Amino acid sequence: MRGRVLAVAVLAAFSLSGCGAGGFNGIYALPLPGGADLGEQPYQVTIEFANVLDLVPQAGVKVNDVPVGRVDRIEVAPRDWTARVTVSVNGSVELPANARASVRQSSLLGEKFVELSEPAGGGTGKLTDGALIPLERSNRNAEVEEVFGALSLLLNGGGVGQMQQITSELNNALDGNEAGIRALLSNMDTFVGQLDTHRHEITRALEGVNRLSATLAGQRERIDEVLRDLEPGVEILARQRESLVTMLRSLDALSEVAVDTIDEAGADMVADLERLAPILRNLADAGKDLPEAFEMLLTFPFPDSAMEMFQGDYGNVFVDLDAAVPAGEPTEPGEPGGPVVPLRPMDSPALPGGEK
Repeated sequence: MRGRVLAVAVLAAFSLSGCGAGGFNGIYALPLPGGADLGEQPYQVTIEFANVLDLVPQAGVKVNDVPVGRVDRIEVAPRDWTARVTVSVNGSVELPANARASVRQSSLLGEKFVELSEPAGGGTGKLTDGALIPLERSNRNAEVEEVFGALSLLLNGGGVGQMQQITSELNNALDGNEAGIRALLSNMDTFVGQLDTHRHEITRALEGVNRLSATLAGQRERIDEVLRDLEPGVEILARQRESLVTMLRSLDALSEVAVDTIDEAGADMVADLERLAPILRNLADAGKDLPEAFEMLLTFPFPDSAMEMFQGDYGNVFVDLDAAVPAGEPTEPGEPGGPVVPLRPMDSPALPGGEK
């Protein structure tokens, strides 16, 4: 009995002395035997976790399943209600600055600990004192309770119980349709093979669409301007809708009349075209002669070659004039009413410039 009283008194004294000194912060503040060796110069790292499960202070920190530190404290961030875990790591342990952290379990029913590791793509830099591992580089493993809960949901309320019904329905759907299903699979294989054969063309088409999209994106302001300018025209078309509809209806009626007219006069038109065929053929045969005839019309009665005889405003002309003598008494030549004496070329009067 005296031993029990003495033990209670010692514990009470120890508790009162710790409280009086202000250094006692709960059972986790008591030093525990064992644990990882922190060395002479450990460094602290803060890790953000969305959920730390039942991780507690004094839990271990491991790298490749080797203890290298311990969890100092666990706090809740008031801003986003995430867990902020501060750990101490042995100073001789070097980790990359982009190290990852996860909450793991030592065994099926074992304790939780923090695992520090390098990222899959390789590490860069060095993890130093006061570093922060954000939520993007932290996670946790699934707990045993969660695994069993998911398995229980699958077995009791999931799709395992309906597997027999699903299989039966598939058998009923495929029964008697084996040939069609086989043909469908064969066609699908041919279709996929054709797609694979033309994959380069498909890739080029997609790249062309990508370039077109980039071009349209670069011309976005101009396209917006064009669309804004089209708005007044669209409004005018909307106001003139009834007139446009009336015009189209009139064109429809005109087309019906034209079709009826062509149907009624089709034979006559064909006959007229057949009669025109010889004329057009002769015109085609005239070919070169027809333009030359049109040239004569412009200079009638002289051809184009006659134009070379003119020198300035004058031209040489030789005329033979023969006049009949009227009935009556004969008269002397040269008198009025007398016979006309024809002029010979040498008797023609002189022309200006000394020409005859």
